[in-house]
Amino acid sequence: MSAAASARAGLDESTHTVTIVVNGRRRSATVPARRLLSDFLRHDLGLTGTHVGCEHGVCGCCTVLLDGDAVRACLLLAVGVDGRDVTTIEGLAAADGGLHPVQQAYHDHHGLQCGFCTPGMVMSTCDFLAHNPDPDRDEIREGISGNLCRCTGYQNIVASVEAAAAVLRESGMDPRSRCPSSESGDAGAGALARAGLGATPNVAGTSGRGPHGKGGPADDRDAAHAEAARVAAQRQRDDVGSGDPPDAPGSDEDRDGPGEGST
Repeated sequence: MSAAASARAGLDESTHTVTIVVNGRRRSATVPARRLLSDFLRHDLGLTGTHVGCEHGVCGCCTVLLDGDAVRACLLLAVGVDGRDVTTIEGLAAADGGLHPVQQAYHDHHGLQCGFCTPGMVMSTCDFLAHNPDPDRDEIREGISGNLCRCTGYQNIVASVEAAAAVLRESGMDPRSRCPSSESGDAGAGALARAGLGATPNVAGTSGRGPHGKGGPADDRDAAHAEAARVAAQRQRDDVGSGDPPDAPGSDEDRDGPGEGST
């Protein structure tokens, strides 16, 4: 059917120019009225770090921050966020490649396996820690219950969130903001996270574990962070070794459905 025939039949889909600030940059694209925010980010802006899973708002892997609050990108239309501010997983790491403290914690505590849920899990963690900077383990489990992971069993994710919270409290950094670069004039939360979690820069300039799996704490503050990470890891080992079933969302009993608190 020709475009003219489609228009006469009432089948012509309107398009709209959508302009949003994504990760600090103003971005625009002309899209159909029914374009989802998740598809707008991935296909129109090329930001493929936002993953798409269930497309029903259940799994949480498409989570982004909208004006600082965690939302499901698959449940929002792009035209509905015109003029607003969006942060995706690409907007967390520093310009020099240093990982955000939450990303670093997930790296060092093995809070991911296949990685498909990880962008949404990290974004949800940033939002959660912005509202609850010093959570206990039950609060962490509740905080991540809206994001499903089929791989990890959640124990390492809980340890990752716990370790990230300790570093963020010390640094005073807003978890929802981009990690500052080391050349910005101060140590930066990314450098603080790398020191506190026992990581060193790799040859590419991004953060990762050194050859011996530990960094060199320069002062008592860094040593305290390393101790917080060690305690988190020990709690994880204790949980696994206790013989008790893991008290986390998505256990064997409920893995086929969202945990309590899912949206």
